[in-house]
Amino acid sequence: MPEPDLRFPIGKFQKDDAPSAENNRRHMAEIEAAPAQLRKAIAGLTPEQLDTPYRPEGWTVRQLIHHIADSHMNAYVRFKLALTEDAPTIKPYSQALWAQTADNQEPVETSLALLEALHHRWSKLLHSMKESEYTRTLVHPESGVVPLHVQLAIYGWHGRHHTAHITALRERNGWK
Repeated sequence: MPEPDLRFPIGKFQKDDAPSAENNRRHMAEIEAAPAQLRKAIAGLTPEQLDTPYRPEGWTVRQLIHHIADSHMNAYVRFKLALTEDAPTIKPYSQALWAQTADNQEPVETSLALLEALHHRWSKLLHSMKESEYTRTLVHPESGVVPLHVQLAIYGWHGRHHTAHITALRERNGWK
């Protein structure tokens, strides 16, 4: 049996075969659930455990939590841009460099609280959108034209992806 790929515990992102209202609702639910699932995944971890990389040469659990906050803030802004402008070109950022900034050494509670508030607002925005608005697009300089229903799917997957990094680390290390 092949070794599991620690980078992708739930597999790489896969686009929905057929974008639909049903898929959009599923991804909205994933986004809504992400903050609570992250809290559950890190519950009871010590500071030393939070500073443990989820895989060799990977980010620490602390960095993962802060990364999710950084990433989802950018995603929220990108949604707002795509809803208020015609195919805006968004600004990419270096996730690896952002993970090294001093604020990523702060307690994870800051980013967890931020994610709870952000996901609350994001959820309100998502539920207010007409189905046709999910076809609006943004332009990513590295990925090209991306419709909002794909962005929604990416970030539904993103929260589950990083939560699985943490839960898989806990399981491998026997952290209860």
